Amino acid sequence: MDREKLKQAAALILEAIGQDGRDGTKETPERFAKMMEERLAYAGVSNEEIAKEFDKVFPCDDGNMVVVKDIDVFSFCEHHIALMYDMKIAIGYIPKGCVIGLSKLARIADAVCRRLQLQERIGADIYDVLRRIVKTDDIIVCIQGEHSCMTARGIKKPGSQTRTLYAGGVFDDPLRRNEFFNLIR
Repeated sequence: MDREKLKQAAALILEAIGQDGRDGTKETPERFAKMMEERLAYAGVSNEEIAKEFDKVFPCDDGNMVVVKDIDVFSFCEHHIALMYDMKIAIGYIPKGCVIGLSKLARIADAVCRRLQLQERIGADIYDVLRRIVKTDDIIVCIQGEHSCMTARGIKKPGSQTRTLYAGGVFDDPLRRNEFFNLIR
């Protein structure tokens, strides 16, 4: 990531809106660059690379559903670089011989969100990363969040929620899907 270009971009925006040179904005370009480096730290990092980063698994022959819900994340929409916020992710999977540490599910969700994204792709990316690690298609990802590109601009409908679902394997079966939904209520 090019910190200098990020600083220049922020400085140009401040200049374009007539807010450059104020005491409160003098250090804004540097702060903006640091924020972008932190929040977009996985820009350019592939799902395969994320999977390798979090690939520690533990043997488990249980076969019962594992669910982690209410994983709080946020990301930036790739269309407007607008904030997607108040996002909660629920991830479920059926182990096939191994499990991943529970905290790794939250870390995977966070990593995937640290790139310019679409909510729909976040679910698909989490699914793909987890599938690479636990070697099963029996995965389901449900995401709910608000998008400032819809709540603060354009149609301006604050409080509107977007929900997306990405699922495969046994979760194509409505009964298994409902079992997951009952667990995340």
